[in-house]
This record gives sequence, C-alpha cells and structure tokens, in this order.
Amino acid sequence: MLSRRDVFIFLANGFEETEAIATIDVLRRGDVAVKIVSITGEATVTGSHGIQIVADALFERLSFNDSKLLILPGGMPGTQNLQNHEELGELLKKQFSSNQYLAAICAASKIFGHLNLLHGKEVICYPGYEDELTGATLSKLNVVCDGNIITAKGAAFAIDFGLKLLELLKGKAVADKVAQGMLVK
Repeated sequence: MLSRRDVFIFLANGFEETEAIATIDVLRRGDVAVKIVSITGEATVTGSHGIQIVADALFERLSFNDSKLLILPGGMPGTQNLQNHEELGELLKKQFSSNQYLAAICAASKIFGHLNLLHGKEVICYPGYEDELTGATLSKLNVVCDGNIITAKGAAFAIDFGLKLLELLKGKAVADKVAQGMLVK
C-alpha cells in the first residue's frame, strides 16, 4: 500500500464521463480523497457527451509535490487536450521518475507512450491506439498494473479500474468491500 497522501484526476474538455465519474466514485466510496483537477483554466469542464463536472481545483493553483497517484480518463478530444498540456506532461514524467503511480484508461494510455514512459511495461488501451504505446507490450487484460503504471481498456472497465486503484491505495479488503457494496462481486 502507498504511504504518500494526494490522489488527483485530471479533466480536460472532451473527457469520457463514465471513466472519470466511475473512477472518482469508487475511490471516494473507499474513503480516498481524490481531487478533481481542471486543466482548462475554468472550474467547469465539459465531457465528450456534454456532461459538465465542476472540478475541485485548477491545475495552475495546485502543488503536486505529495502526489501518490495521478489519473487520466480517456475520451476525445479530452485525451488529446490532456496530451497537449505541457505542464501536465512534465508532472507525469516527474511522477514516473519518482516511481509513483500513474493511471490511465482508454485512449489516455497513449499519453504515457508519447512521454516515453512505457518501455518494458505491459499495458492496455482503447482499440486503435495500440501503435501509440511506444515501447510497451500490449496486454490481453482489461485492467493492467505493471509496476507504477496502471491502465484500462475503456469505459466498460471503469469500475474495475477504480477498484484496482483502490486496492493499491487501501488494500484488497477495502476494495472488496466497496465492490460488494456496488454489487460488482
């Protein structure tokens, strides 16, 4: 289990709502104070299907020095907007080099590939983005944890993704209890 304290999920306009909301919900059910961060400069972020989320904080107003897990939901054009945010890219590279956890679901896994963080890692992404997972081995699993990189295939696996993250943060017993309460297991 991890000992550092902060967990952040980053939203850009065009994010995949199910992937973000399900992950946040699972983690908060497990008593993880995940912070929703907007990279847009505005508190309200609009998903790829028109659902708006009000972030807890703006990227430029936070310090990420104590982060233990950074999470990227997929969706288009949200993934591309995340990938184009230079400061987020630098933060992800710093997190990786500190051997702290990075998680991405769906197309967002490609961001790690573009940052050259996947060499020798087993990962998964939304079908069609495999060529952008530079240096990685493609997994047949729907949710994969390889070292400090956690990836998931897409929206259908968002709850499983959240449960895997919860297991890393709080242990298997807590993740199993949340899963049972959600009728997942």
